[in-house]
Amino acid sequence: MKKISAVIFLVFILMFAASAIFAATEAVPEAKPTDSSHLSFFAYVELGCAVGIGLAALGTGIGMGHAVGGAVQGIARNPETMGKIMTTMILGLALIESLAIYALVIIFILLYTNPFKIM
Repeated sequence: MKKISAVIFLVFILMFAASAIFAATEAVPEAKPTDSSHLSFFAYVELGCAVGIGLAALGTGIGMGHAVGGAVQGIARNPETMGKIMTTMILGLALIESLAIYALVIIFILLYTNPFKIM
């Protein structure tokens, strides 16, 4: 557990250091839509989306693993209740998978939304 928390801490430190390095660019008096600051914004959005979908997949995978493990243990202890346990497990897996799909939809919205678009 200490190794995982150390790796996560290191990743956050590297992300903050990278943002400080990229923030040290020269200021441009007129911002144009093809400005590099806009490109760096989109690069950060893409990085955030990649991390977000990775965390969503990790969380749903862990949840599904616990659900299937619990269902198998329940069936092993009481085989007569296999039908009810399987039905409940499949419903739970569908709800867990919907969380990953919601994360994917939010990530697509973030990827294709342009806040710098002039109306």
